[in-house]
Amino acid sequence: MSCGGETPRAADYNENHQDHAKSAQNSPLASAQGPMTHLRKDRDMHIKEGDGKRSIKEVLASASLAPAQSLWTTEASGSVWLRIDETCPEEPITVHQMFRASVEMYGDLSALATKKKDKWEKITFAEYYHCCRTAAKSFLKLGLERFHSVAILGFNSAEWFFSAIGAIFAGGIMTGVYATNSPEACLYVVKDSQANIIVVENQKQLDKILQIKNMLPHLKAIVQYQGPLEKKLPNLYSWEEFMELGLDVPDKELDDIIAVQKVNQCCVLIYTSGTTGMPKGVMLSHDNITWTAHHASRAGDMQPADTKQESLVSYLPLSHIAAQISDLWTGIQWGELVYFAQPDALKGSLVSTLREVSPSSHMGVPRVWEKMMEKIKEGIAQSGYVKKKLATWAMSVSLEANQNWANKNEDKPFMFLLADGLVLQKLRGELGFSRCLKFFSGAAPITSETVEFFLGLDILLYEAYGMSESTGPHFMSGPKAYRLHSCGKVVPGCKFKLADTDAEGAGEVCLWGRNVFMGFLNMEDKTREAMDEDGWLRSGDLGKADKDNFLYITGRIKELIITAGGENVPPVPIEDAVKKELPIISNAVLIGDKRKFLSMLLTLKCACNAESMEPTDELSLEAVGYCQQLGSQATKVSHIVRGRDKEVYQSIQEGIDHVNCRATSNAQHIQKWAVLGRDFSISGGELGPTMKLRRPVVLEMYRKEIESFYTD
Repeated sequence: MSCGGETPRAADYNENHQDHAKSAQNSPLASAQGPMTHLRKDRDMHIKEGDGKRSIKEVLASASLAPAQSLWTTEASGSVWLRIDETCPEEPITVHQMFRASVEMYGDLSALATKKKDKWEKITFAEYYHCCRTAAKSFLKLGLERFHSVAILGFNSAEWFFSAIGAIFAGGIMTGVYATNSPEACLYVVKDSQANIIVVENQKQLDKILQIKNMLPHLKAIVQYQGPLEKKLPNLYSWEEFMELGLDVPDKELDDIIAVQKVNQCCVLIYTSGTTGMPKGVMLSHDNITWTAHHASRAGDMQPADTKQESLVSYLPLSHIAAQISDLWTGIQWGELVYFAQPDALKGSLVSTLREVSPSSHMGVPRVWEKMMEKIKEGIAQSGYVKKKLATWAMSVSLEANQNWANKNEDKPFMFLLADGLVLQKLRGELGFSRCLKFFSGAAPITSETVEFFLGLDILLYEAYGMSESTGPHFMSGPKAYRLHSCGKVVPGCKFKLADTDAEGAGEVCLWGRNVFMGFLNMEDKTREAMDEDGWLRSGDLGKADKDNFLYITGRIKELIITAGGENVPPVPIEDAVKKELPIISNAVLIGDKRKFLSMLLTLKCACNAESMEPTDELSLEAVGYCQQLGSQATKVSHIVRGRDKEVYQSIQEGIDHVNCRATSNAQHIQKWAVLGRDFSISGGELGPTMKLRRPVVLEMYRKEIESFYTD
């Protein structure tokens, strides 16, 4: 299935700024019947602008474009054709142009807020812009070279933002490094991106870089943005020292560098988290960033500050595209006020910050929403009889009302208004959502159990679907585009198609738009794999679309289990069904590729160490309550696993039997299972930085347990 009309023809949209008739014939994405040989009609299509009209040719002629040979490149200094057509004809702009426009509109509004000594300190957009220019001058003083990177390693902060934007202003490429990375993982990213400068948060992150700095031939300096330097080393600077370095760099020198930046050149590198192999450097252009910041956020109903200033809390890793688009780039585009959470946000302080700030919107990955769900459940379980009954009643009323609204567009009844006023407003307030109107979930699939739980709180989780290679969201849910368990509709200006569809209409989701990346840095083979000959980005995900073009993700091609009997089994729906059936289960991993039958690895919900976030042996309060209902006195994971607790193991088997009863075929029955002695974690390696399951890693780590299923 294809949505949005004919396949776009990139050569037709870019013909005005270079003669590429010959290069098009030789393009790696061109073919005799390919997109580069015909269809001229879009080139002269006119675009309304005020009272006049401009053709796409005129739009491109006025844009700051570098000569390009193709839709993709793998070189940091390369450039690409822009995918401008009638669905997304807006004039492309650079990051600097976007920021300048925002300063002109929102210059006196507060932009960033940092908590220091129990007080929120704020700076305006004008001050924010000035700090970014100051950082850019200091990067130039340190010798940042054109198209080399500034790598940033640390938790979200104003300094992170200044470094990212300053790197781009100075003609470099900003590269985020996951704060949870090992020294070896840092080495890979920093070396691959040819970083001239590394900005680290603190001594802990600095120590990682000091272990590997002798293996970094392009490294010129390190900057630490939090805390005093424990030891003075050559080319190591505190943040204060760094910001003073470029004070004598003339404005003209920086302005000249900004002036030569082109919208179709790389300014951001996003490294994939390596859940399916080695990390890949996703190259994003100025146009990728500025176009997506404008259009994806509007699809999510984010408001410009001159209408109503949005506020949010920044806490998810900024090296991931979801947080970067949500917090950094959209914040600039629409004049949002960004509050920075404490570094221990995911260790327990996030809710306290949310209560203080009361943001208007909130973005979370599924695991964050699950943790909030568990916290509310535990609070209700510990309440007295009357409060527990009242909460259960109110949430059931809200769930039914929201399901009817979503499925039948029915008005919410008076009983819902009563439940909301008596109970639900207080529960939302406990999470810090007393004034929050928009709730987003992205970066990984979210379970129906979690979605339905929050519907019971009158919180609609708007799912976003996309990838680093699509600059984040390609599909968005929002107040005007919501359907239960759907990722929403394609972002206006973007297109999609489903390739190689089966009898039920499911196929690989393929993406087209101004948000589609430039290519993988230094990886031509991977870049070729990612795009088809017409320039469509292959997602690797399987999906279906309903009659109204709402998208539903049904599985992932690389995760698809093909049994020894040739049965195709998508693991995620079965795993989600098990977790929904068994509230004691934290993670479920289906096994069975090239095997005679399916089996499953399970972990139990447990408490985490408040400092390290390592899973402990203590069961969570919800898990303990579950055990007590069964008649088990277990309070530790080891009590259940080592003793093969009769009541718990019997309950798990019954739950799996119920899931098997609903399976579409016998081949999709789970025949064997095992409970592991420890829950999965980022530090353990089973989860990626955004807490997404690293399936290949789990299969390797627990190979012995898996083999026991098939040898006994």
